[in-house]
Amino acid sequence: MKLFYRETGSGEPVIILHGLFGMSDNWMSIARKIGERYRVILPDMRNHGRSPWANLFTYEALVQDVQDLITSLQLSGVRLIGHSMGGKTAMLLSAKHPEWVHQLVVVDMAPKTYERPLFREFIRQLLTIDLDGLNTRKEADERLAQTIHSEPIRQFLLKNLYRDDALQFKWRINLQSLWTHLDDILTFPALREETPVPALFVRGGKSDYISDTDIPHIKRLFPQSDVVTIPNATHWLHADAPDALCAALRDFFQMKNFEF
Repeated sequence: MKLFYRETGSGEPVIILHGLFGMSDNWMSIARKIGERYRVILPDMRNHGRSPWANLFTYEALVQDVQDLITSLQLSGVRLIGHSMGGKTAMLLSAKHPEWVHQLVVVDMAPKTYERPLFREFIRQLLTIDLDGLNTRKEADERLAQTIHSEPIRQFLLKNLYRDDALQFKWRINLQSLWTHLDDILTFPALREETPVPALFVRGGKSDYISDTDIPHIKRLFPQSDVVTIPNATHWLHADAPDALCAALRDFFQMKNFEF
């Protein structure tokens, strides 16, 4: 599958993979800062953003999409950053092709299966919105507010709502495929061998996605890894603490004498 991608900066390539319900645009502010030193490539994952939709939605398929992107751009190796679902994709790609990945950054995601019933409820609520009868984005927000009380989460989800050329509201995410394959995305395929890629795991201090008990497992699978905590950040570190996240990336990438 040929993914849509954005690009900024120049130099050695960095690929940033967004998370579930997200899109490449969510990471543009981070990308512009990194782009002062690197060529930053931000794909929309399948069934997200401006990339094509598909019934198949597994990590094997996501990894293949990114492999195809790397091949099509004729990149000999990359620095790979992945958040949440993108983090699992990045881990699997690094395990499959460690020779392609110079450095790996996983943002608030562990190599394990998660239980997140709220995610299915998010999809359920988005599916209940009658797009044909929708007049304004505010109406969609009011509909979601009945069950999703967090305004930041509603705004994050509704960023996927857009008007097409006929000014009809449409979703940029393939909700039906997400609904069908959510369990595939919440799981994590077993890695049988250590991955030698130098890795940095960055977790939010207000997030439960990487617990202290996950760290030994991370170290077993990625023996050349460190775990860094950004104290006041939630799961969405790139939105909550962009400067702290960029500082962690600067130190890991060894961009000396460079201030974000």
